[in-house]
Amino acid sequence: MAQIPEIEPTTLKARRDRGETPHVLDVREEGEVAIAPFPGATHIPMGEIPARLGELDRAAEWIVVCHHGMRSAQVAIYLARAGFERVANLCGGIDAWSQDVDPSTPRY
Repeated sequence: MAQIPEIEPTTLKARRDRGETPHVLDVREEGEVAIAPFPGATHIPMGEIPARLGELDRAAEWIVVCHHGMRSAQVAIYLARAGFERVANLCGGIDAWSQDVDPSTPRY
């Protein structure tokens, strides 16, 4: 698998706290998002990304998230190959976000 930048949940939280606004793309399925939504994320399930690519701003910075970081890494690579220049994977996904940043986010 090609290399893609990763960002730790605590780093993303710190950036948000400083007022930075990278876009978050949540590629989990509807049922997963219903259990543990990611605050402020754009939700497009992984399987719908190719058909909905036009909904995403190619010039924006995107942090891609899933449950543990595997699907989001694949989508981040896909976006990079599609011409997105500022894309990273959230290391550990929503599960790491729950453990390291926001324990009120349910784990599943």
